[in-house]
Amino acid sequence: MNKYIAILGFTALLASCKTTNVPKNDLAISTPIVTMMDLTAVDNDRVPVVINPGRFTTETVTYRMPRVVQGTYSVSDFGKYVDKFTALDYSGMPLKATKVDVNTWTISDATKLDKITYLVNDTFDIEEVGGIGGEQPFSPSGTNIDPNNYVLNLHGFIGYFDSLKNNQYSLDVKAPASFVRTSALESTGMTTSTDGNTATSSYFAQRYFDITDNPMMYGKLDVEEFMVDGIKIVLSVYSPNGVHTAASQKETVFKMMQAQKAYLGAINTTPRYDVYLYLAENNETAPKGFGALEHHTSTVVVLPEAMDAARLASSIVDVVAHEFFHIVTPLSVHSEDVHYFDYDQPTFSKHLWMYEGVTEYFAQHFQVYQGLVESDEYYATIMGQIGAAGAYDDAMSFTTMSENILEEPYATNYANVYQKGALIGMCIDILMRKESNGNRSMLSLMKELSAKYGKEKPFVDDALVGEITAMTYPSVGAFLKTHVEGNTPINYNDFFAMAGLMVEESQVETNYIFAGGRSIIFAPDQDRGLITFSPVAMGNSFWKAQGIQAGDYIMNVNGTDLTLTNGNQVIGGMFGWKEGQEITMTLERDGKPVMIKTKLTKAYGKGTELKENPAATPAQIATRKAWLNK
Repeated sequence: MNKYIAILGFTALLASCKTTNVPKNDLAISTPIVTMMDLTAVDNDRVPVVINPGRFTTETVTYRMPRVVQGTYSVSDFGKYVDKFTALDYSGMPLKATKVDVNTWTISDATKLDKITYLVNDTFDIEEVGGIGGEQPFSPSGTNIDPNNYVLNLHGFIGYFDSLKNNQYSLDVKAPASFVRTSALESTGMTTSTDGNTATSSYFAQRYFDITDNPMMYGKLDVEEFMVDGIKIVLSVYSPNGVHTAASQKETVFKMMQAQKAYLGAINTTPRYDVYLYLAENNETAPKGFGALEHHTSTVVVLPEAMDAARLASSIVDVVAHEFFHIVTPLSVHSEDVHYFDYDQPTFSKHLWMYEGVTEYFAQHFQVYQGLVESDEYYATIMGQIGAAGAYDDAMSFTTMSENILEEPYATNYANVYQKGALIGMCIDILMRKESNGNRSMLSLMKELSAKYGKEKPFVDDALVGEITAMTYPSVGAFLKTHVEGNTPINYNDFFAMAGLMVEESQVETNYIFAGGRSIIFAPDQDRGLITFSPVAMGNSFWKAQGIQAGDYIMNVNGTDLTLTNGNQVIGGMFGWKEGQEITMTLERDGKPVMIKTKLTKAYGKGTELKENPAATPAQIATRKAWLNK
């Protein structure tokens, strides 16, 4: 569910529940849980939080911070960012609060409980640099506490009582009056202090899910609001050095959303959609997981500020389009694991191929279908996905991987959902267009599933493949059984042939990070915490001409020492390298330094191209035209 950009394949960027009986509430369901966050009283980079749940009738209650949040497939343990957890009675005296595990506290004498208070650390400035230890949340699901910017993914600040997840929440956020503030959470007003220095914004949430589903951004923001076919789009940008603005990316987002609306048709009904864009500086305390995390009506995006405007626009289209298409699945089509999500001990659906793979397929396919890119560019994207998928276990059952995504060896294959998962969507799409003479597609199937289920009705996980088979064709069922549930690799040439396409070897222009397609030329050495040139690098003409060898450690790039910690930033900066630019690099080979000082020349690599077959039959051409809307 979360789309990320893996500049380095080894960068740790990532991490629902079976149907359960809803626990009996200890409070009336209509009693709101009163919550406050004070951004004017930050204590050593920690935000004070107050939770007032009303009166309990039981002697012991349990309060939890999320261990896992929806949209991620890894453990985040937001409880480890909580300090000074205190339960207070109505006289202001402490009650006994026992920390059961990293995310859980039990409170005794709960009938006397008035409120709980605690401080929350942010996650951005401790990512991959030691910090609190263990896994850190994927950046777009994390939090930022900074005098100029607050990324308020509320699941990082507000927890839940086991028995009160379905209670309403009221939330007050106190902040400097000068702050720009954006949130899709329902606003109930704002009050300004008598001196005019602070302002408290008030919000309402129907239940805890709505707290976790509606992020906020506060601070020195740049905001643009505009309409796209009946949807109010709110684009909020934080660029710490003013490199980029919301206005500079407004046209990109407008055209993208307009094309997505045309592609989806009547599926989307949300009246408002928020895009929160945080642009990270190139320093030790900046977030390092680039990409986005979807919510029902918004997405949080983290990208490097150093990107030029054109590449930033391209990345926005890539990641935001993916998140927006999640309104189809899993937001409208999802299993019981998603619908009855357990933030502490989640179970996972078997169908990441659909939630993430089909979503990523739509995010690329709509661009060619709506004329935003040409066919050749889309073909190159497909070949890039095939190349990137080659880095993962091609014989691994996708359904088995999905169901066990927190375990090894499945966890390290997660990123393949954006590569092979998208290709699975492509194969089904081509197959359905062929079987139906162009009248049905992957998108039409998702529309049918959405009409059958929708946001409030989950499907049974084990029954989905059978249902899709009954709704479509035996060939689609056989494909899912063989290549998705089964462990047989896909022969993509079979599906290309259905659309009158063929694959040819070629020499392709590339950049200084890949060697044709998306085959990255770097590899991690976890033991030393360093980065090496991989054997793939020998296929990049520029680096080969510099005399590099596979296994060379890259110690310094243009005066900056390179490690696994800052690898995303340093290597990400290579996307901006231009022909004629002077660069320096220090390598270590067999324990000895090797210096490179040169000017950049064009880089080429061996690759494969997907081309239209001049000998294609009329039926194959018709399938291709239906698939690409040509």
